[in-house]
Amino acid sequence: MAYTTIQDPEKYFQVVLYTGNGSNRDITLPGDTDLQPNLVWIKQRGGSGTSHTLFDSVRGVQEAIFSNGTNAETTRTDAVSAFNSDGFSVGSNGDLNANTETYVAWNWKEDSTAGFDIVTFTGNQTARTISHSLGVKPQWMWIKNREKVESWHSYHTTQGATKSAETNGTGAYSSSATIWNNTEPTSSVFTVGNNGNINETNSGIVVYLWSGIKGFSKFGKYEGNNNADGPYVFTGFRPAWVMIKRAGGANGWFLSDTKRVGFNGVATNSAAVGNPELSPNLDRTEAEGNTNWVDIYSNGFKPRITGNDTNGGSETYVYMAFAHQPMVNSDGIHSNAR
Repeated sequence: MAYTTIQDPEKYFQVVLYTGNGSNRDITLPGDTDLQPNLVWIKQRGGSGTSHTLFDSVRGVQEAIFSNGTNAETTRTDAVSAFNSDGFSVGSNGDLNANTETYVAWNWKEDSTAGFDIVTFTGNQTARTISHSLGVKPQWMWIKNREKVESWHSYHTTQGATKSAETNGTGAYSSSATIWNNTEPTSSVFTVGNNGNINETNSGIVVYLWSGIKGFSKFGKYEGNNNADGPYVFTGFRPAWVMIKRAGGANGWFLSDTKRVGFNGVATNSAAVGNPELSPNLDRTEAEGNTNWVDIYSNGFKPRITGNDTNGGSETYVYMAFAHQPMVNSDGIHSNAR
């Protein structure tokens, strides 16, 4: 049996770095394989006070939504203007393309093969099922009211449908019967409750759904040990992108990728060492978030800091990870990390 159905992760997920020029331009993704993204998530790396901004092909190319806030969707004509066959086009917006500022963009292709779907619906404030196209049970869902000032909410398979956490905040995964209606998603539908945050009558709602694909993505949990030599978390691939949240406590979300620095470091407060994190719930800079990184290995990752943010003793952490390259490809052959 093949280890993974995805031999080339670059067909479905890529990270790109670019330096802004303040003018309309095309951003070409760096992979050897072209990817036309359906979800583009952009963050300025050095500018304080700039939001995490998301664009997708289902809501519409110029419709911006922000992971670190509760703001409603807003139309930005000077922002992302096209999803191209090998990347995206961006305008002069300062959060996305200010002259000389540096940026990171995380890009996903909507495809059931890669376990990713984007769903929109109109709320009615009544518990109901909503169809999706994954063909398997979602393991991570991220939902937002597009038209009102409301929080993001997330489902993680290890926490179950009785719990939710706000991804624009720091709160724990806690009991919330009105978000997912205490009902686990299936291979064809997910359930929303009557909470106005995520199902308000006549409001447009967007949901991003992922399922784990062996060798490409994984949505799991680990237990911290409060040691700089943290627990080893096996994913089955060399991660390109990892996001972590303490499940039971009021700590933020921490996101690392291998493009922005690309090497494992030493636990210091220097912004130039290790894989620095960004926080999807905060508008802070990369330099301000350099105390909770992880080391990346050929088949997993390891937290390299003590404390409750990512590695508290006996604390449970949930994670979401996407591959740079599978440890074993679809032919059963060990891959060489690129």
